[in-house]
Amino acid sequence: MALLKLSSAICSSAFALGVAPSLPHAASTSSRSLSWKRSSPFHGALPSTVSSPSGLPSSVVAPRASQATGVSAEAENLNEKYGTEGVKVQSGEGGLTKVVLSGRDGSEAEVYLYGGCVTSWKAAGGKDLLFVRPDAVFTGKKPISGGLPHCFPQFGPGVIQQHGFARNVTWDIASTQNDGGSPTLVLGLKPSDYSRSIWNYEFSVTFKIVLGEKKLTTEMVVENTDTKSFSFTTALHSYFRADVSKTSVTGLKGCKRLDKPYEDPANPVEGSEDRNVIEFPGFVDTMYMNTPNVLVLDNGLGEKLSIRNEGWTDAVLWNPYLTMEACYKDFVCVENAQLSPVELQPGQSWTAKQSLSLGYMVN
Repeated sequence: MALLKLSSAICSSAFALGVAPSLPHAASTSSRSLSWKRSSPFHGALPSTVSSPSGLPSSVVAPRASQATGVSAEAENLNEKYGTEGVKVQSGEGGLTKVVLSGRDGSEAEVYLYGGCVTSWKAAGGKDLLFVRPDAVFTGKKPISGGLPHCFPQFGPGVIQQHGFARNVTWDIASTQNDGGSPTLVLGLKPSDYSRSIWNYEFSVTFKIVLGEKKLTTEMVVENTDTKSFSFTTALHSYFRADVSKTSVTGLKGCKRLDKPYEDPANPVEGSEDRNVIEFPGFVDTMYMNTPNVLVLDNGLGEKLSIRNEGWTDAVLWNPYLTMEACYKDFVCVENAQLSPVELQPGQSWTAKQSLSLGYMVN
């Protein structure tokens, strides 16, 4: 994403929009005191301390297949342990381990353990509704560029590395099941020496993915397992397949917004959204505060998606336009986010749900 630097305090007449998560004992969810800036592309190279798998703890480095087209021993072992109806663990691109969810109706989703990233969601008989960028790499050296990447425990740049660390570590499978024909995968993320070197807190994150008929539901739970409080910000940086020239989003009218113009990036514009239908005629990088729990995305390809949320307080719309000329016409990002710091005391937890539903055909 492009450069945006902004720091301001919330007062009774204005909001500071965006994020740099505070350290412990910083603002709680009620304070809305924020600082947000985007200084590099979302999928820029990781810092030099984590740029090579050989330099990461073994728990961080994603497993590689023994052969280019083979199945890793780890994938085989995990499939024996967790594989069930509609849930299969396999080797994916680059030998990274993925979990494939398959519905009885022919729907399908793919989730990579590296980054805990959902990279594909197809309704029965349909094309992929998510988008993975052509410059995405599956090496375990940098985050996967596309799908539903995690930003945790920080959205954007700030006191730790860009967008936190959850998108560039391997998550564990906590459980799988198939309840009434809905394959379900629960992933877990806990501290490691690597995470503690960046963010020295004890925590537990679970990410539940449920594949339904024309629906993909996720639930994220963050728990403070430390003896001291901590604060965090987070988002699902969701990439949707689209024809950007025909794409639109509805549901944000009246929300507070911060818009970064392509022509004048140094001067973001703060205001209120007055459009019923938001289109993408060029560069779009806009954050919305206190958003409603339902947005509708018309992807311009004949499909409408309902994006419902519980617990996600904010949203981000992004299309890089000519800053990513190779693929900007083929996707938009509509992101559920928590942009003001959430402070958790020991033993407390925070939960947010997202439900993507395929609506009626436009054409």
